[in-house]
Amino acid sequence: MHSVYDSAKQRLQQLGKLSGVSNHVIESLMRPKQTLCASISVLMDDGSTEYFEAFRCHYSSLLGPCKGGIRFHPTVSQNEIEALALWMTIKCAVVDLPYGGAKGGVIVDSKKLSRMELERLSRGYMRAMADFVGPDKDIPAPDMYTNARIMGWMRDEFEVIKRQKSPAVITGKPVSMGGSLGRDEATGRGAYLVTEFLRHKEGKAAEDIRVAIQGFGNAGYHMARLLAEAGYKVVALSDSKSAIYEPDGLDIERVKSAKDKFNVLKSEYADGESYELKEHQVISHAELLTLDVDLLVPAALENAITKDNVHDIKASWIVEISNGPITPDADKILFKKGVVIIPDVLANAGGVIVSYFEWVQNRAGFPWTLDEVRERMREKLKASFEDMWVYQHTNKNTSLRQAAYTKALRHIEKVVEICGTKEYYSNSEV
Repeated sequence: MHSVYDSAKQRLQQLGKLSGVSNHVIESLMRPKQTLCASISVLMDDGSTEYFEAFRCHYSSLLGPCKGGIRFHPTVSQNEIEALALWMTIKCAVVDLPYGGAKGGVIVDSKKLSRMELERLSRGYMRAMADFVGPDKDIPAPDMYTNARIMGWMRDEFEVIKRQKSPAVITGKPVSMGGSLGRDEATGRGAYLVTEFLRHKEGKAAEDIRVAIQGFGNAGYHMARLLAEAGYKVVALSDSKSAIYEPDGLDIERVKSAKDKFNVLKSEYADGESYELKEHQVISHAELLTLDVDLLVPAALENAITKDNVHDIKASWIVEISNGPITPDADKILFKKGVVIIPDVLANAGGVIVSYFEWVQNRAGFPWTLDEVRERMREKLKASFEDMWVYQHTNKNTSLRQAAYTKALRHIEKVVEICGTKEYYSNSEV
């Protein structure tokens, strides 16, 4: 069985060949620039010391300083981090950001840590990585099971170590510590916007689109909220513990309120002041993926759709909020079936776009309004979506994923060529 990094490289080779870029460009992206591994010791509340394995990968810095999130999760591995950093490299190139790709993570079940233990771990991670990151080198951000508060702790620890204020060292911080308005919702809003672009291209009404979302974390929630507000019917949601289904559509805010209260998606909850009990059908995570819906949104972990379940997928549209939710083999089958997939490198790019905006605001010392952030994100995503759409519709048998990778790789190729290639140096003409 291929690892997630093997799958990422396989997809890079396949789509790179179709893009027409030089083999030198593909080869330059087949391995990370550097990966730092560390063991973080944390003093636990009971006085014992535990050790947590941590990683940070700089995949490519051709387009600028590296950029990528930090995730705290039990399944984190060096293999996964390097795959995610490769995807970040492509993603930044797709949406024309002056960044390379990076990613970081710690092998930990953060739900089992106290608040003080979580802070010690967060600060310990920054101590281990302090010489590896920086505003002009590598700018981390939140990812799975990390948040604004954790980014704030890390910024503070970096400044203690360097003995200087450095707000641009990390993004996704609390607004009071230099974070950007709109960053918390950015990934979900970006996924919503590209879905809207697709809907308008296809000429469909929002009210006619039934949606299932696998993953109800930050991005999944904001995507669900915005879709429901626009008239889409969100009929199924899942988190790491459970999944619920309501054919008439779920009340997203009430589901969110119940999840915040009980820390799990509930199949029943009180409805308003009358406390009328609402009950929903409990389904499995596997069943959610194969529901008869128009739009499926994988917003959890990698490899959710594989050759083992791809033939059961009924959705005609898929928007990838999570990174790498569809394996290359399954991707080919879905393409042959005519399923329209907005790939992760565009669908979840709202987060890194607004992180870029935060970095720009920090360096300028001038904050933007929420409307400015939202409109500028929309402009960036719209331009990239249009590029993909035009490429796909002027090249036969092309997927949106292939269009996105072609744009990204050609962008990277231009920088590679300027830096110098064998073809350039072997040509005697000036």
